[in-house]
Amino acid sequence: MVNFNGTLHESSSNLLSLENRGYAYGDALFETIKVVHGKILFWEDHYFRLMASMRILRMEIPMNFTMEFIESEILKTVDANQLLKSSARVRMNVHRVEGGKYGPTSNNISYNIITEKLASDFYALNTEQYTVELFKDFYVAPGLLSTLKSNNKNINILGSIYAKENSFENCLLLNTDKTVVEALNGNLFLVKDRVIKTPPLSEGCLKGVMRKQIIELVEKLEGYTLEEASISPFELQKADELFITNCIVGIQPITNYRKKEFTRDVSKLLIERLNTKIRLS
Repeated sequence: MVNFNGTLHESSSNLLSLENRGYAYGDALFETIKVVHGKILFWEDHYFRLMASMRILRMEIPMNFTMEFIESEILKTVDANQLLKSSARVRMNVHRVEGGKYGPTSNNISYNIITEKLASDFYALNTEQYTVELFKDFYVAPGLLSTLKSNNKNINILGSIYAKENSFENCLLLNTDKTVVEALNGNLFLVKDRVIKTPPLSEGCLKGVMRKQIIELVEKLEGYTLEEASISPFELQKADELFITNCIVGIQPITNYRKKEFTRDVSKLLIERLNTKIRLS
């Protein structure tokens, strides 16, 4: 079952037309959310990111789009798919309504919510080999638009194809200044000695909800210092540890980049702290 503007439909229903602006122009945003036994993880952060992103794209936010309303719509959809007693990946899509070409005739929006079952409730350390490479065919533009979770994901798609063709688990993206900004599906953190670095939003990385959680955890981690600073490609092979963050996987340690192998010590520690934070929230 899918939720389209508050009404539940069979997933095979023809709900979107060829004139849908998300399809025709990428005029859309989405949130990827993890729901565990009816609890939306980090819901406040997801909600405020969505509202801020809609404002940036000049979408008209409906009066009823309160945190409580959207939460109820998400849980209604989860329930309709019989996932309230398990874990689910939820994607909420928001697109501007049909009309116009590049210039829309209205800034009003429609939304839909889809779900799929997840195997794990809490976040776990992946101990399997996870090899990455730089994707250098195209570059991310630094700036506010690149921080949004929009439907314009051609670089991520092409990078995913490149990774598959070359037997990598993931790729790291560069911006036009040739600094490393993120992975294909999440934010990047680098550990060197007792310093944990992640690129600043000004360099074009996604304003990740899990990125925010990890930053808060690192700031409380005794003996470590957090830096939001540029990461050059040359730093990758000198790092002790690299890991990727997103709301579905949590923390994904990188084991190999070219000839360098990395530890997972900080990743393991942060996953333990992250799960504790979820249990206590």
